Amino acid sequence: MHFSFRSKLALTVLALAPAAALAHHSFAVFFDGQKSITLTGVVTEFKFVNPHGLIVLQVKNKDGAMEEWKVETNSPSILRRRGWAPDSLTAGETITVDGWPGRNDTHYARLRAAKRANGEPIGKPMGTED
Repeated sequence: MHFSFRSKLALTVLALAPAAALAHHSFAVFFDGQKSITLTGVVTEFKFVNPHGLIVLQVKNKDGAMEEWKVETNSPSILRRRGWAPDSLTAGETITVDGWPGRNDTHYARLRAAKRANGEPIGKPMGTED
């Protein structure tokens, strides 16, 4: 059986569509927009990547034990509009993030705003883009 170039292209697009749909997900599926969370911790990693950036923090829990939290950010293009850059955070830096907690009691959150230990805001909070 012989397929034309257009047929092959169409089949390729259809095969890749599910992966593209999973790469960018709905906020409401993963985060609880009715709740807020504030975390203070030490940055271990900052990924300024598509489709969403990621801040990894070591946060002390109520019992004093350290827990790893992952905080999803916007895409790099939106982060740049909000005043962020790839070097906005460095490993070892203590920051406080405000956001929305992940569903299912995971150590995962979505960033609304961030500030340094001295209270200086990092970029602009979500919803303040021009």
